[in-house]
Amino acid sequence: MIRTTLLGLIAASTALTALSSAAVAQDWRADLPTFRIGLLGGENESDRLRNNDCLRVALEERLGVPVEMFPAPDYAGVMQGLLADQLDYAALGASGYAGIYLQDPEAVEPVFVSAEADGSLGYIAVMLARADSGIENLEQMEGRSLVYADPNSTSGYLVPRAELAAMGIDDSTYFSNTGFGGGHEQGVIAVVNGQYDAAVTWASGLGEPAEGYTRGNVRRMIDNGLLDMSEMRVIWESNLIPNGPVVLRKDLPQEVKDIVSDYLANQLEADAQCYYDVSFGEGQGWAPVDHSFFAGIVAMREAELAGSR
Repeated sequence: MIRTTLLGLIAASTALTALSSAAVAQDWRADLPTFRIGLLGGENESDRLRNNDCLRVALEERLGVPVEMFPAPDYAGVMQGLLADQLDYAALGASGYAGIYLQDPEAVEPVFVSAEADGSLGYIAVMLARADSGIENLEQMEGRSLVYADPNSTSGYLVPRAELAAMGIDDSTYFSNTGFGGGHEQGVIAVVNGQYDAAVTWASGLGEPAEGYTRGNVRRMIDNGLLDMSEMRVIWESNLIPNGPVVLRKDLPQEVKDIVSDYLANQLEADAQCYYDVSFGEGQGWAPVDHSFFAGIVAMREAELAGSR
C-alpha cells in the first residue's frame, strides 16, 4: 500500500513537472509570437531574402513560432530595430555591433562569428578599381574618387578610414571626393558603372583575389553574376578585422537563445548549403564569441564618434 502510494506521488509529481514545463514553453511563445530576423542592407533585397530563407525555415521548425525576415535599406535600420526591441536576431558587422553597444550595452549579445576556411576568425577590407582604369595601387588613387559602403560598416568605412589615417592619408583631401554607396554591393557596382574610381568592400582574404576569395561580398557578387573579376583589380588590402557577429536580443527567453545557438553550432554539418548562403561563402562553421572579441572595434568606433563631434 505504501509502495503504491509512493509510486502514485512520483507519477503525479512527474506529471506536474511536465505540465509546468509545457506552461513555461507556452508562456514564452505567447510573449514571442514571431521571431524577427533583421537583414543588413548592402545586397539587393530579393537576393538577401532568398539566401536567408533556409535560416528562416530551420528556425521556424525548431522554435515553433513564425519567423519573419526584415531586410533594411541600410545598416542603421537593423541597428535601430535591435535597439527598439523590434528585431530579435541579426548578423552584423563588428562596427554595427559596436555602435549598438555604445548606445545600449544591454540591447544585444554576440553569440557567434563565422570561422573562415582556414579556421581563422578575421577578414579584410579590400579596395577595388576597374582593371581598365590604370589604377594599380593606393598611391595612384590620389586625386581620384572613392566610395565607401555604409557609415556603419566595419570593412566598408570604419577600418579603411582608420588605416588610411594611420598612413597619414586624410580622405577628405587625398581623394577628389568620397561618398557612400548604400551598401557593399552598391558601392562596387558604382565602380563598375564608372561613377567612382574605387570602392572598399569585404572579403575573407583567403583564396585567389581573381576568383573572389573564399567568402565575402566579392564572392557573393560573382556567385550572383554581378561581377567579373577579370574586369577588376584589387589595389589595397587592410589588416585583419574581427569577423562580425550574429547577435540575439539580450532579453530573449533563455530557451529561445539555446534553440537558436544549438542550430547555428551545427548548421555546417546539418545543412552546408544554408551555411554557405547565410555566411557569404566557404568557412568552417560558427565559432562562439562574447563581447571581449570586439573590444578593439568598440574602441575604434568610440574614437570615430568622438572625432566627429
